Amino acid sequence: MSASVLRRWFAVHKWTSLISTLFLLVICLTGLPLVFQDEIGDWLDDSAPYAQVAADAPRVSLDRVLAVARQHYPGQVATSVFVDDDEPQILVGMAPSWDRYNSDPATGHVLKFDAHTGVILRDDAAPAGRVVGFLPLMLHLHKDLFAGLAGTLFLGLMGLFFVLAIVSGVVLYGPFMKRLRFGAVRTGRAARLRWLDLHNLLGIVLTVWMGVVGLTGAMNELSQPLFAMWQVSTARTLLLPWQGRPVPAVQDLTSLDAAFQAVQETVPGMRVMSAVFPGSRFGSPYHYLVWTKGKTPLTGRLFTPVLVDARTGGVTAAVPMPWYLRALEISRPLHFGDYGGMPLKILWVCLDLGTIAVLVTGLVLWFGRRRVAADTRLRTPGFDLDETLPSVREAPAPVAAPT
Repeated sequence: MSASVLRRWFAVHKWTSLISTLFLLVICLTGLPLVFQDEIGDWLDDSAPYAQVAADAPRVSLDRVLAVARQHYPGQVATSVFVDDDEPQILVGMAPSWDRYNSDPATGHVLKFDAHTGVILRDDAAPAGRVVGFLPLMLHLHKDLFAGLAGTLFLGLMGLFFVLAIVSGVVLYGPFMKRLRFGAVRTGRAARLRWLDLHNLLGIVLTVWMGVVGLTGAMNELSQPLFAMWQVSTARTLLLPWQGRPVPAVQDLTSLDAAFQAVQETVPGMRVMSAVFPGSRFGSPYHYLVWTKGKTPLTGRLFTPVLVDARTGGVTAAVPMPWYLRALEISRPLHFGDYGGMPLKILWVCLDLGTIAVLVTGLVLWFGRRRVAADTRLRTPGFDLDETLPSVREAPAPVAAPT
């Protein structure tokens, strides 16, 4: 590899790293508690305890739960229902009106019910879109920096920069380290050289994991606009026969239990998990938008929406997701590390801490270069690190694979 090619790769590594490092640190730090979000959520949950019932105890009717929710907030509309398959809970979304909710989803709130008794366990009167508590704060920082769609797209771009920094770091690793044993950390040399060796070692060891997490993270950031585009384009076609009809009134809605049963019969290999009510901008004006997922560890990450006529209870269509949204769904467990129980979560945290160390050592190298004489530069592809130390004076930008 010629010196000019090395310089170009070095420039790619330096600038993609410098641009993205601060945001990657935020993502890595906020990602640590999110790995344990289920455990932390349970620890911070101030809801009343679940009823102690037999393992085979039947679950309460969804229609009964909805009736209690509407009695609790007369005059409000039910926006959604979520049936948890991990915990015995049913979550009912409520809002003052459809107009207010569709213009500002933060006006909604959530009621948590015991799935066996139908008793309200928590009344989340705070708007659902408002950031309250530790986990929502971490999630918003990790997902969009409190900047909505613009923040989501920006962090997606930073994820792509991260992947490019990793690739360029791998390209540079061989020429820069060919005179040293793999994993060598020269403790007897200058402090900056030790930082460099540590940066190189951590980076090359974590390359595959950082690449997977960086790429899946960028894919997840793009999921929101891609899903919105698919939803709009698909909905226009499916809803043409109902155009011009009024949104069903509450008294005209069919039984939600019957709608769930109809969906279960239509897609028997799936588990019915939630419904969005007609009138929501996140669904159909005329249907229950019922979401289902698979029953195995893999298919449990794959979702299929089903439209149910809200007046008759008949299934209108089961809408297959396009391949690129399927890919996004499958990528999520690889990013969050939440599909293998506690051992995998602990491993994910250790790898995340290692990535933070790569970023920090890269920052130390970058800012420390100001104190090094600027007269030594990269001259040939066959240089000796021990003699010229070009990688110390031209230290790679923080991030990713070692220089």
